[in-house]
Amino acid sequence: MATKEHKRQARGLIEKLECRVHAGPPIHANELVSAQEFLRQSEFAPSSEYFSRLSQIQHRLSTRTIEPAAPRSKRNYGGEAAGYWMQVQSAYDHVILSTCYDGEFNMRQGRIKISHRFNAEGRIDFVELKLLRSLQPLLNGAIRKLLTVKDYPEIRRNWNAADAYILEVLPRELIFLYGDLFRCPKTELFGWLINIGHRLAGDLLKDLETRALLGWTPRPPRNPEQACLTALRTDDVAHPILDKAATLEAAVELQGSKLALVKYRGT
Repeated sequence: MATKEHKRQARGLIEKLECRVHAGPPIHANELVSAQEFLRQSEFAPSSEYFSRLSQIQHRLSTRTIEPAAPRSKRNYGGEAAGYWMQVQSAYDHVILSTCYDGEFNMRQGRIKISHRFNAEGRIDFVELKLLRSLQPLLNGAIRKLLTVKDYPEIRRNWNAADAYILEVLPRELIFLYGDLFRCPKTELFGWLINIGHRLAGDLLKDLETRALLGWTPRPPRNPEQACLTALRTDDVAHPILDKAATLEAAVELQGSKLALVKYRGT
């Protein structure tokens, strides 16, 4: 269910698009796709006024001469790489890299999926956790945004510093990543949560390069809707984004219990 903050962001995003319909600059197709995905990721109902207003914008633009090239459809890759199970979703102007982790706490087994979304320049959009098997069974399937860059669908892609919303109370299942995680200062903790995504991007690319050199033939993914990770080498959206993400490292400064500043080093 969309929060008050999500509603505020959605209102600002759509109002700017509505203004640009009349006054410019031109709205590109990928901006509308990103806005739709933001609404879906923020759990807005399809019948909400936000989706309705976005549809009206699309209708107005459809009567004009717009970009002839439609955005590429989503591509989904999966498999094992660098010792992890990974999933890569490549869509239009961004990539979501997901990794699963298992663990045990107080005699209970759990499994989580951590997802990092990177924009076209390899910067983080958000870090998300899905409780595949929670330590509290009632939370199975729940999704938590651990960190979300403010206004990420519309800020410039090669930003060096950006405000972000952080989850005030973090799921204890994060100990599956690192047993002493909650003993770390929160600035280091959130920085680490971002940077494991950048490092995994680098590990994935190195693994794919090694496979190419050795002529290794992978097993097909278990999910028939997924392509093998090796197919990423020919994905002209995902591969460049992962390549950029692999070179970056972030630091986080807390601005309060729910706000932070994300900075990229050496950019």
